[in-house]
Amino acid sequence: MLSHGTGGAGEDLDWLAAPLNEAGYLVASVDHHGNSYNDEYLVEGFTLVSERPRDISYLLDHVQSQYDVDERRIGSAGFSLGGYTVAALLGAEIDARVMSALFVGHVRAPHVPEFPDLMEALRAKYSMEQLELLARSAASPVRDPRVRVGALFAPGIAEVLTPESLRMIEAPVLVRWGDVDDITPPSENARVYADLMPRAEASSVGPTAGHYIFLGDRDDPSHVRDAAAADTVDFFARHL
Repeated sequence: MLSHGTGGAGEDLDWLAAPLNEAGYLVASVDHHGNSYNDEYLVEGFTLVSERPRDISYLLDHVQSQYDVDERRIGSAGFSLGGYTVAALLGAEIDARVMSALFVGHVRAPHVPEFPDLMEALRAKYSMEQLELLARSAASPVRDPRVRVGALFAPGIAEVLTPESLRMIEAPVLVRWGDVDDITPPSENARVYADLMPRAEASSVGPTAGHYIFLGDRDDPSHVRDAAAADTVDFFARHL
């Protein structure tokens, strides 16, 4: 089960889907509603991030209804906000207080290149009381016990997650990042996931790799994606 990054689409991870499929895995992805360039961008699609793991669970329901799926061997992988999505499926939870502070403006929100006026649009659409309710809703657990392992590529929004929930994740998790990622800086994101999740297998993909190296349409002269895909196939083979 694959989850794309903010404003992206399922095909962004074709570089990972193809080798997984060649290794014998059934692969499915989803364009997250309101958060994909194949759909209309919606403020809710960019801010109500806990809807994303629910999308994956819904997709998994559909896949299981159509195919003979071994429920003991289900994994998920995601890039950027998709990395958070996978972690949430494994048990990561949002801190409602932090999310509320972001929504109402008490804490500065990170810049979202795909939706530059995101927080302004959110506050124009909802009252302060409604924003508080949305933050509480976003903090609801969305873990799906069918997902047994995960792979996170340049994962984001670690700052809004509860450290306790990351420490409680018992599943094996692969974490990869680029050292010059200025969208989800590793020290504030990937390394936080890696340090807190007990069974994380984590490493950088290179000192000159940025955030978007994990998008299939970008130049990759060092073959970072090939190496990350091979790591993922091996990781799933060992743990599923």
